Amino acid sequence: MIETHSLTRSFGPRTALAGVDLSVPAGEFVTLVGPNGAGKTTLLRILATLTRPTSGSVRIAGLDPARAGEQVRRKIGFLSHRTLLYDDLTAEQNLRFAARMYDLADSGARIDQLLEQVGLATRRSDLVRTFSRGMQQRLSLARAVLHRPEVLLLDEPYTGLDPHAAQVLSNLLLQLAGEGCTILLTTHDLARGLELGQRVLVLARGRLVYDQPARAIDPATFALTYRSLTSD
Repeated sequence: MIETHSLTRSFGPRTALAGVDLSVPAGEFVTLVGPNGAGKTTLLRILATLTRPTSGSVRIAGLDPARAGEQVRRKIGFLSHRTLLYDDLTAEQNLRFAARMYDLADSGARIDQLLEQVGLATRRSDLVRTFSRGMQQRLSLARAVLHRPEVLLLDEPYTGLDPHAAQVLSNLLLQLAGEGCTILLTTHDLARGLELGQRVLVLARGRLVYDQPARAIDPATFALTYRSLTSD
């Protein structure tokens, strides 16, 4: 579902990605960890068609984003550091606007379902600017999965969430994974990443330096392994 070959991205003299080869089959939940500046956000932005690579190739569901960008974007849900919500619209209006962008017919029931799942049903008519950071993050996730994407890209989705909201998010992600959605999640929370992902990758200095199934990883020693892989 996700494939990259020799993927590079440079910003002037700085190399953010230095030849990333990645293959994620359909339905797999992958956790991507790495220190700040490792290239995680750059990788996700390239996969989401928001940034072009300097060299190398990308395929989403077998499609080349450079040639079939619109088709690829319809297959992707993306949650970034920025919520990208409209502050002067209500929660429901934000989702209805997104539904129109994806040409979703009869989206009312889907919107009702997602607002309930992310715990915002009672706040559906409130303006987003009155929401806490955690509430905005949950609404952003609802918008990201509104069109039932085949691929979900999540860049630090737990940022700003309290424990209850974090559990709501985890439950929704596990449900989506159970429904066959392919998920690539970045996080600094190693324990949560091991708990959620079926496979764990470590990105350091723009390169993938670790790739193991989560079931083969000892949580008690992974933090030490991670530090040894990412230390300069």
